Order: sequence, then structure tokens, then C-alpha cells
Amino acid sequence: MSYGTDREIWGVDEYWATPVQTLARGRGDCEDFAIGKYFSLVELGIPSEKLRLTFVKALSLNQAHMVLAYYPSQTEQPLILDNLEPRIKPAMERRDLLPVYAFNNHGIFLAKAPQQKSAQPPQLLSRWSDVSERVLVDERRLQANQG
Repeated sequence: MSYGTDREIWGVDEYWATPVQTLARGRGDCEDFAIGKYFSLVELGIPSEKLRLTFVKALSLNQAHMVLAYYPSQTEQPLILDNLEPRIKPAMERRDLLPVYAFNNHGIFLAKAPQQKSAQPPQLLSRWSDVSERVLVDERRLQANQG
């Protein structure tokens, strides 16, 4: 998989691809990589409540970025899965990232209080709702083709 901007891949400024779409194109941006990791880990049996797509500011790039955070427990530091850094590291070792907010299908979490769910439902994130629905469609197509 290689990096590409949404403009280069999809011809639009912002598009969140499903894992199947990203694999088919062989390219994606940080959101596509994080989304692919999220749904792949859920498919492998990792509980979705332990995973959060996390918007951060990549300080070295001075730009918005998305990573996947894995929370082994509510008291442990999350592990960061990031396409900019090949090694999985605890969040405390990623001083190059400034967390802004995180979300999953269970809610939205603010960086200032990562263990406290925001009152805002994740459905307010229209791109997340859209890509989640398209992932389900992709899964049904794959199952139909296998059966």
C-alpha cells in the first residue's frame, strides 16, 4: 500500500475509503489506513470499544492527521498504529502527535478526557457513518461471492 491524497486517488478533497476500496486502489491517505486497521482488527476479534480512530496534529508536518489507537485497558496508555511510524508505540512515546479527539462506533472522546465519552453521538461524524455503512455493503458482497 502506498500513500496518496484523496485528490490524487478519488478526485475530491476528502473521501474516506473502505478497506476494500483502499486495497483495490493500492493507495490511501492516513484516514484510509486508520480505517483499514480499525475494521481489520475488529474482523480479527478485537473489541471495537478498545479501538479509536484518533484525529491528531502531526507536529512535524504541522497538519491534521489520523491514527488508530488501541486501548489494552481503561488504565493503560493506548498504543498508536500510524502510517507515518512503522513501529507501534505507546501514546506517551509519540510526542510528535497532539491528540484532538477520537471516535469509534461507541462514541466520541475528547483528548482532554479520553476516558470520558462525549455526549455527541458518533453519527454526527457523517464521514464515519458513511464509511461504516459502505463497509457493511462490502462485507455482504464478499460473503455473497464466497457463498
